[in-house]
Amino acid sequence: MKYRSARPDRRAPESSFAALRETESEGSPRHLRHREGSGDERQEEVLELARWRYWLRRFVALVCIVLVLATPVWISLGSALTDQSLGPSLAARAAEWTRNHGGSGLVRWIENEWYSHHAPKVGGAPPKGAIPAQTKIEQITGGKGILPTPKPITPFALPAIPGEGDWHPIGRTVHGIPTMYATYMRPDPIHTSVVDGVVWMDTKLLNMRLYSGSYIPGGGPYKYTAPISPAASKSLVAAFNAGFREQDAQGGYYTDGHAVIPLRNGAASLVIYKNGSANVVDWGRDAKMGKNVESVRQNLNLLVDHGRSVTGLNPNDTTQWGFTLGNQVYVWRSGIGVTKNGALVYVGGPGLNITTLANLLVRAGAVRAMELDINAAWVNFSYFKPATPAGTATGANGTNLLPGMAYAPLHYFESSWSRDFFTASAR
Repeated sequence: MKYRSARPDRRAPESSFAALRETESEGSPRHLRHREGSGDERQEEVLELARWRYWLRRFVALVCIVLVLATPVWISLGSALTDQSLGPSLAARAAEWTRNHGGSGLVRWIENEWYSHHAPKVGGAPPKGAIPAQTKIEQITGGKGILPTPKPITPFALPAIPGEGDWHPIGRTVHGIPTMYATYMRPDPIHTSVVDGVVWMDTKLLNMRLYSGSYIPGGGPYKYTAPISPAASKSLVAAFNAGFREQDAQGGYYTDGHAVIPLRNGAASLVIYKNGSANVVDWGRDAKMGKNVESVRQNLNLLVDHGRSVTGLNPNDTTQWGFTLGNQVYVWRSGIGVTKNGALVYVGGPGLNITTLANLLVRAGAVRAMELDINAAWVNFSYFKPATPAGTATGANGTNLLPGMAYAPLHYFESSWSRDFFTASAR
């Protein structure tokens, strides 16, 4: 005999399942299985999901591979960003690292875009005190072992600010006689808030030297290299930047009796002789290699020749004046020239293009001149005035030619400095 269970039937009625199906969320697997007409559509959705998962897995794998392969790159970049010799800021160090790893074109484009949209202000007045007031200086007529005091420079912008173009003695003296004079000027009549510095150097009272860097030109060791030694510091008057990196300079580098980078005929060259004298020349035309040559630093072609800007000088001609930052923009620039009587003149500062740099060098008396390094990170001129004439030059008694220069005078005494530079020391 069969017995029916006395336990009540707990199964939900069919109407309950229908209600449950109606309340399931849109797009859920259960909904997909039960919705009307789900055959082909369900199959297409499954295939689409599979394809999405397939490419997601491969994308994640690719990212992982790139990160693993790029680990040396991140390490190299991270090391560069902490290396102060590559620049005063993270941006400058990143730019140097990128240039060193084949990214010069990218850096040039970024910098050109930046400077093109951050041109110097048109009009306006310079900051208070940017141009020192005129001071009375002793006029030296010159003679054996000394050059005559330079004459004031006629300003470009009118009306002139009191003191603009007037010379002021700077740095260490020799037997009480100034070895250098500086003046401050606006580079053109349009950007009247911009002030650049000009330095005149008496080469009869000074010995010039080229200090090689660990990166420029590389190699070594060299007789003269950073840091400036304590012995050399006892006669140091000034130190200032050299030229472009070798891949941009379009010229050579000679020191310690051999050409580290082959010299190029026709290149603008700062030639330093073994007696400490110096000249700015067209290499091969105005000077050639000889036993009396101590060092030669080349950078592009002459910017000034025969006392005037070279013919056809065009700020947009990047093929002639180098690709660094382009030349159609106003940036920090520097240059050096030689006057008719053999003095050296240095120009450096912001808001300069290639033509205004040349104009300043000509106005300062240069008969031949060349461009040196450019960009705010690399234009630097520091002069030193210890408490006593025979005292030791240090960062504490050093002064930058312009307050906006990125590096303090101390950096010339640090072994980490990797770029070449020039020094002027009392004879």
